[in-house]
Amino acid sequence: MKKLIQTLKNIWSIEDLKKKITFTLILIFIYRIGSHIVLPGINPNLLDDAKLQAANKGLLGLFDTFAGGAFSQASIFALGIMPYISASIFMQLMTILVPQLKKVQSEGESGRKKINQWTRYLTVIVTAFQAGAYVAYLTAPQGGYAQAIMLQGVLFTFTTIVTLTAGTLFVMWLGERIQDNGLGNGTSIIIMVGILARFPQSLIQEFTAKSQKAGGGLLIFLIEIFILIAITMSLIVLVQGLRKIPLSYAKQIVGSRNLDLSGSRQFLPVKVNSAGVMPIIFAQAIMFLPTLVSFTNIESAKGITRIFNDHSNIWYMIIYAIMVIGFTFLYTALIFNPNQISEDLKRSNGFIPGVKPGQPTADYIGTIMDRVTLPGAIFLAFVGIMPGLAQRLGATAQFSTFFGGTSLLIMVGVILDTLQQIETHLLMKKYDGLMNTGRVMGRQGVTSSAI
Repeated sequence: MKKLIQTLKNIWSIEDLKKKITFTLILIFIYRIGSHIVLPGINPNLLDDAKLQAANKGLLGLFDTFAGGAFSQASIFALGIMPYISASIFMQLMTILVPQLKKVQSEGESGRKKINQWTRYLTVIVTAFQAGAYVAYLTAPQGGYAQAIMLQGVLFTFTTIVTLTAGTLFVMWLGERIQDNGLGNGTSIIIMVGILARFPQSLIQEFTAKSQKAGGGLLIFLIEIFILIAITMSLIVLVQGLRKIPLSYAKQIVGSRNLDLSGSRQFLPVKVNSAGVMPIIFAQAIMFLPTLVSFTNIESAKGITRIFNDHSNIWYMIIYAIMVIGFTFLYTALIFNPNQISEDLKRSNGFIPGVKPGQPTADYIGTIMDRVTLPGAIFLAFVGIMPGLAQRLGATAQFSTFFGGTSLLIMVGVILDTLQQIETHLLMKKYDGLMNTGRVMGRQGVTSSAI
């Protein structure tokens, strides 16, 4: 406890770090206020039943989790930052697959600014499309929101689409300001705050459910908390786990000097989960497509549409797990190129001991990558289906989302990234780090993701 208090004092004594933390907290507070402002033309006093229904309904409940409850509250931030995330993921993939965009990205700072600007334009299009679908959801008679709508027809549709688009762009701007002047990745922090905002309420609901006569009692609740902590610790291992491939560098003679190119790191890090949260996001996007057929009438959906809307369905979990494993290998292959790494090592006079340079090195790195990725993909798939398993075992719908899936993986990754940045500031000022056993390593240590 004394160590923790001293660490907090050290953090607050660094003026630059204190300003970053304060600035980040202020913008987060603004975001949370906006999440409770209801859309124009909707009576907030008539939303209680509809909010409860949306918050506990399959994939819609997942969207509500990412938006910090704004989705079910019909807030001006109902779509949150997710349209921007979708646009960013699309542009990230296009820069890998399209040579012209890859060339633009390689132009340095100017190329990065162009890609970012195109991402913003794409965000407007994606947000407008999703806003139209959200209007259809609000006006559906069986959704519960229709009775709260005071405006009707084209006027409500137009004002809602404009408001939601402006709200998402404002949230995107908040994320960029946190990125530039605050602490951590602004977009990731906004998503994490939205997820954490629902945790206290979900915890209370779970405790209340277990306290009832048929709920299982306090012991079951404590077991659930223990399992949640164990899964969180396992995810930390997954995020930070890596395989170190040893490297050696030949000395190069420049003039009369011997130039040692070895540097401080003499290994190639291969992460167990190089793909991050992207496979789960891709799998969820694909699994959501069948529900679009009856997006405004989910309650009457049947057959395969009903299955894909229920993440606790056994067939949903099997298909979902297979897709997560497949997307893990696919996305890892897109961002991790053994041939390029082999060429870079060859140009810098580096080699793997016992392996010939060139194609043998590329084959060796690729083999190691496949062996490391397989257990990571299987565990990631297990994490992805944990919310469904938790719900089948008796957890409430909202609380089950914190047992795994995108929510928990994003929270663990973002917290580790933020702690890593705080520790960097501490070490720069010659303070001790956050841990005695070693440095905190976030997702950004080797690869970076759109989230």
